[in-house]
Amino acid sequence: MVAKKVKEKIVQNSPNAVLKFSIKSVVAILIAMVFLFPIYWLVVTSLKTDVEIMGKTLTYFPKLISFDAWKEQFQDKAFLISLRNSVIIASLAMTISLTVGIPASYAMGRFNIPGKKLILLTFLITQMMPSSLLLTPLYLIFAKVNLLNSFLAPAMAVASGSIPFIIITLRPYFMNLSKTLDDAARIDGCNAFTSFLFIMLPTVKTGVITVLTISFLQGWNDLVYSMTFNTSAYMRPLTANIYKFMDKYGMRWNCIMAYGLVLVIPVVLAFIFLQKYIVGGMTAGAVKE
Repeated sequence: MVAKKVKEKIVQNSPNAVLKFSIKSVVAILIAMVFLFPIYWLVVTSLKTDVEIMGKTLTYFPKLISFDAWKEQFQDKAFLISLRNSVIIASLAMTISLTVGIPASYAMGRFNIPGKKLILLTFLITQMMPSSLLLTPLYLIFAKVNLLNSFLAPAMAVASGSIPFIIITLRPYFMNLSKTLDDAARIDGCNAFTSFLFIMLPTVKTGVITVLTISFLQGWNDLVYSMTFNTSAYMRPLTANIYKFMDKYGMRWNCIMAYGLVLVIPVVLAFIFLQKYIVGGMTAGAVKE
């Protein structure tokens, strides 16, 4: 149906319009191919044998498809433990970030808080701080409260960067909600908490899905906090164990690519299925006060 409408539109337009449309389509396809090629190369290389990868002739499709690299990953207990660790750290980071960040963004957007602009400026500054700058103070804090070598330490460190992002992103959503929603909720017997939980949150679900996805992916992609706060190899996530395929005999590229695909798949799926929410949520912050 969509293709038919596009075809009818092209037929109705002038030759110049058809030419412009064709050029734009070709450019869009080329750009998509450039950005998707690394993903394609990950998939193809993970299905090649070591002999073909190290061969003199470069191949863009495996001569003999081999799933040995994938079988090795999912038969390796260390890989499954690392996968579990990544899921736990990402889920904890997301939960902490949303539990703190969403109520804070609601308060910043709906109530007149003294020093609100200074608080927002502080949040913006924290977004610019590199993680390497925070490692030493966070390490000392976690050491004093006995949180080292636990999943909670890297999750809290990741959440410390996600919470300002959540507040900055969701605050415009709550600001743009009509005040009549509050009045209607109070008439129906809601207090401030139930009004926030059952009225406000469903109304801003687009923004919530955006920050939920981003905060989970930040925890999923974490490396520096997990390596610093967890010295035990048993506690490390996927991002910290890819080095095991690099030894004195060389690099096992098919296993590295299969391992990398496991890391990339959640990110790709999130942006494929939640693209409209993520784009809408990121642009909603561009409002003028």
